[in-house]
Amino acid sequence: MKLSPRFVTQHSSRFTALKSPGVDAPEAQRDPRVAETVTAMLLDIEKNGIDAVRRYARELDGSDPADFELSAADLAASGTRLDTELREAIELGSARTKEFARLQLDHLSDFEAEIVPGLVVGQKYVPVGNVGAYLPAGRFPLTASAFMTVGVAKVAGVPSVIGSTPPQPGGGANSAVAYAAYVSGIDHLYVVGGVQALAAMAFGLLGQDPVDMIVGAGNAYVAEAKRQLFGTVAIDLLAGPSEVAVIADETADPEIVAADLLGQAEHGPNSPAALVTTSERLGRDVVAAVDRQLETLSTASICGPAWRDFGSVLLVESKEDAVLVMDELAPEHLEIQTADDDWYHAHLTNYGSLFVGPWSTVAYSDKGMAGTNHTLPTAGGAKHSAGLSVSRYLKPLTFQKISREATPELAVAVEVISASEGMSAHEATATMRLRSYAN
Repeated sequence: MKLSPRFVTQHSSRFTALKSPGVDAPEAQRDPRVAETVTAMLLDIEKNGIDAVRRYARELDGSDPADFELSAADLAASGTRLDTELREAIELGSARTKEFARLQLDHLSDFEAEIVPGLVVGQKYVPVGNVGAYLPAGRFPLTASAFMTVGVAKVAGVPSVIGSTPPQPGGGANSAVAYAAYVSGIDHLYVVGGVQALAAMAFGLLGQDPVDMIVGAGNAYVAEAKRQLFGTVAIDLLAGPSEVAVIADETADPEIVAADLLGQAEHGPNSPAALVTTSERLGRDVVAAVDRQLETLSTASICGPAWRDFGSVLLVESKEDAVLVMDELAPEHLEIQTADDDWYHAHLTNYGSLFVGPWSTVAYSDKGMAGTNHTLPTAGGAKHSAGLSVSRYLKPLTFQKISREATPELAVAVEVISASEGMSAHEATATMRLRSYAN
């Protein structure tokens, strides 16, 4: 999430940097060493199958189970190992996310229409057959990831959803992640992490059919594996480090803005956070508030480097300039805290998900409580792509029904175009039908 050199050259007069990133490098830069390692692993697993998966599990996960699958009984009992408040919060997040997905599904309708006499066209939505979801559980287990990937797939009607999650230091799955997967409706959960997990799901090495689609967030190796497996399977999107941006004016509370910036910087030391403001005073107050809050945050060793190296505060003169700059940044998460939030909502176009007003914070969606999907495009991907949704699990399949009466107009036009292209076989399919029509 950064301004391109071309944008800076063209529009430098429209903003001033009150705080610039400490490093001049792409925040989601692909490491050639990661790509090389992932390529070697995928080729090895594709050739040697489950034996290679087990070898990588021993080397990288520190795990060598007789069976990677978490049994149905253990999966169902995972919630009993949680505090009541955490268990209820997971159940609430799962329910909210499914409800939003159902609302999306209600607006995806099959249709059929006769666009000219005798020519009927249409579309029907058919779910993907098999989905594999990667459920991160490293230093910060992403409990809500199952809501967004498994639960939404089930609302879409996907018949089979399997998942993989890395083993914990003591062995077994993270109980909160496992319970989130359980209440989201997962069919099978495997305790295996990283590249080997994605490859095993893609190549059908876990006792299930190869999946048609892989979804879910992960580290640089997981993201690179998804990139290289794309084509063998579909993927949701290529997500890099988590991002947050805020548009705020003099009416915003600098402490709240600072807290929300640090809330996403906490995801990792390369997570960008940006403030675009029309108030110089607010901008400087936010920088000071970030410094104060870092003094007491238990995760300051993560948030601090992220803010230092990838944080920015940009001062603009007008609302229009704020929109111009923010649409260039195209952040994964975008908050608006201004006196005219509705105006910004109407004019902004490039973001993964929008959080409108001072009472809205990314964390509500991050943990699944807002219901909206939190698997979103990063690194400028919001300029051309949306995040994961129920529609991503559905194939909009088109069809056409053409009657005898509609044939002459269609066939003659196809003859003309095919002849101009030199494609005589195409031309013949139309010519033969014209002859049949004439008889």
